[in-house]
Amino acid sequence: MNKLNISPFVKWAGGKRQLLDKIGERMPVKYNRYFEPFVGGGAVLFNLQPKTAVINDLNKSLINCYRQIQQSPLELIKLIDVLDNNIKDGGKEYYYLKRDEYNDKLMMEQYDAELAAMFIFINKHCFNGLYRVNGKGLFNVPYNNSIRDSYEINNIMEISKYLKAITIMDGDFEKACDDAKEGDFVFFDSPYAPINPTSFESYTKEGFDIESHKRLAVLFEKLVNNGCYCMLTNHNTDFIINLYKELFDKRKIKIDIVSVKRMINSDANNRVGEEIIIYNY
Repeated sequence: MNKLNISPFVKWAGGKRQLLDKIGERMPVKYNRYFEPFVGGGAVLFNLQPKTAVINDLNKSLINCYRQIQQSPLELIKLIDVLDNNIKDGGKEYYYLKRDEYNDKLMMEQYDAELAAMFIFINKHCFNGLYRVNGKGLFNVPYNNSIRDSYEINNIMEISKYLKAITIMDGDFEKACDDAKEGDFVFFDSPYAPINPTSFESYTKEGFDIESHKRLAVLFEKLVNNGCYCMLTNHNTDFIINLYKELFDKRKIKIDIVSVKRMINSDANNRVGEEIIIYNY
């Protein structure tokens, strides 16, 4: 199958665009179905473009975007166009108006095309493309002073074409892997463990805490033992290394350390970091 020319439709914290080559070099030669329980912006999914896949994320608003692109791309595009046209006149005031409306719909759990359009619009017009919510679950990232368009029409239409054959879920990462069988490939781009071990935060109001990382490690070992090809990426921290140390000692997995840029660090001298890629084949 020829690959489509597609790329992520949103910017997402922890996205793997700069690691695509490193991930590609470590892919299994052959696998059956593809599973990605933390799909985020979809950089790895859209780069690999497996024929059959199950994707999932805990962020229901993000997954609503995937579903709207899959099912109703033209309706979504029309709604985004209205937002993009109005930001050129309304600027900052218009952004905050739409951010408030987005939060109102979010609180009422109105996961529809309008919410998806607002999500994509806000992502392109908020500071650093950051998705952050407060304790009440309300999106609170400020305006970035941009009036640029929120999407590229060919990208949305090609993504829609690709997603037609993809199963889209929104929920817990364990549930997303229920159907993973021997010979399937599971890619875990899990929420980052903090470099500072005293701080555990996440982009979701639900959070991804220490116990979540431990539960993920248990699932990873279960899938390995069931004959799945598994890959996991995260910060290179003692906490993560220790979670997978027993599997490494048993020579069931490999752990590779790769250098990455940390663009969110205010000190340019500290923008080089390390990530680990853990895989079992």
